[in-house]
Amino acid sequence: MSDDIKFSHRVEAFFYDAVTGLLRRLPFAWVSAAGGFLLRLLGPLSSKQHVARTNLRIAFPDASEPEIKGLLRDQWDNLGRTFGEFALTDRIRAFESDARVTVEGLDIFYAHAPAILISGHFANWEVMATVLTQSEQPVRVTYRKINNPLIDRRVREQREAYGTQFLVQKSTHRGGRELFTALRSGESIAILNDQKFNTGLELPLFGAAAMTAQGAVRLSLKTKRPIIPMGVTRDRDRFHVRFYPPLEWERIGARDTDVESGVRAVNRFIEDRIREAPAQWFWVHRRWPRKHYK
Repeated sequence: MSDDIKFSHRVEAFFYDAVTGLLRRLPFAWVSAAGGFLLRLLGPLSSKQHVARTNLRIAFPDASEPEIKGLLRDQWDNLGRTFGEFALTDRIRAFESDARVTVEGLDIFYAHAPAILISGHFANWEVMATVLTQSEQPVRVTYRKINNPLIDRRVREQREAYGTQFLVQKSTHRGGRELFTALRSGESIAILNDQKFNTGLELPLFGAAAMTAQGAVRLSLKTKRPIIPMGVTRDRDRFHVRFYPPLEWERIGARDTDVESGVRAVNRFIEDRIREAPAQWFWVHRRWPRKHYK
């Protein structure tokens, strides 16, 4: 047993393989529905219920208690579906006639490639990656490494199975260089820009200060390539992916000021998509400072 692989890693990988193997024997719609059902039952019993409730209160301070309860239930359903569907994501063929995915605005992406594509953890965010990697344009997708190296390898292999061959690890100098080189060589890059980033800029998200990654904006300013926002929504086990026009923000030629303006524009985009489908965001992430979750 290698020094970096613990016994607990092997146990976790065993159960991961067992669950994945079971799910792959079932139809996509069944797995999606079952995942939603299970997390609607089990999610509220976990510590993440407090995190999700706190986040919803920050984002929607005027919502009534019944509205918050409904959003909590529905976001667990969305998250359960997403987790269950991951094992079967390679079955999605975004551009086939019978696909469970519709795509809007793909011409915007093609017209501006290579581009920096930004989005958030909306609906089943893996579906956006299937659209990008099955498109006619080469795209490098960023990802966050999983602590368990055995499961990390399995997740990478599952992503490669639906077409994502070029994964770049987030928050590393090497990853940043890879993204810069990719853009310079004519490849687009894709970044989820909605999670807490401790070395980012502290800027408002739903009116509350939130540490936000600035890498996408800095790359855009450095390479002169546009930022193309993306979003995805779900209707049960079917999805709609949309590309938006290039992100616009005021630039005065002062690098730090221009970066801050760009990151503010990114946060506004994330807010707008969340408001459109509030139950379909990843509410269980501690997006705001720790003081909010006490």
